[in-house]
Amino acid sequence: MFVPAYTRRRYVEQVSQFIILKIKKMAKQEGILPIKGTIGNITFLKTQDGFLVKQKGGVSADQIAKSPRFKRTRENGSEFGRAAQAGKVFRTAFGSLMQNVADKRVVSRLQAMMMDVLHADKTSIRGQRNVIDGEVSELKDFDFNISAPLNTCLKMRYTTSIDRVTGILTASIPDFIPEKTVLFPEGSTHFKILLAGSEIDFETGEYQTVSKSSDLLDCTVLNVAAFQLTANLPANSTHPLFLALGVEYYQEANDGNYPLNSGAFNALRIVTVDGGV
Repeated sequence: MFVPAYTRRRYVEQVSQFIILKIKKMAKQEGILPIKGTIGNITFLKTQDGFLVKQKGGVSADQIAKSPRFKRTRENGSEFGRAAQAGKVFRTAFGSLMQNVADKRVVSRLQAMMMDVLHADKTSIRGQRNVIDGEVSELKDFDFNISAPLNTCLKMRYTTSIDRVTGILTASIPDFIPEKTVLFPEGSTHFKILLAGSEIDFETGEYQTVSKSSDLLDCTVLNVAAFQLTANLPANSTHPLFLALGVEYYQEANDGNYPLNSGAFNALRIVTVDGGV
């Protein structure tokens, strides 16, 4: 059947307007090209890694929960959940310290570490592996602030120890010259060295955390005499024990010393782990 050119053009214009309205309704443009929202079965989203695009999956939640084809998926999901819960307990245990030191990716980085801990469980079957039967020693050298690793902020041969019988945590700091040993961010005038320890029961989610810091030290002092930091956790604990060491920076003002730049340059690292009995 013959369709007049005018009618065809009118039809194309109406379809074009419909598509434009649909796009405006479902997606938001950010700048020239990046957009956020959903068009059809494609979702545009903005993450800290930039703008990403993903397509909606075709597998239902019921299939994943029941189909034998997705047994491995269910096993992986179960273990991922247990690792996530353990990571949450760990972050909560060090929560007061993390407020002044953690970077934006600390949750995902810790989740990856907890998966390593869980995968080290050699007694449980796949899908039932857990952090309790894994190797919490995998958490040694974990930096809460990846932008300020402790080994770049504090270049000295300190020693640390955990005495499970007495519950005493110790960090021995040798005498040092701050200018040669400590990395100072711009604007810092003073610093502290921090010791923190935590006893964590990953099964119940209970924990006990203690901390101790040095005196406020001047960045320009010629030499700092050797000293020890000690803190006490419960004696004869059967749970994993963690000892962290860190550096906090301050800036002197007319009426006192204030944390530098909301703690963005502070360092805190798990340096010693006792996995429990």
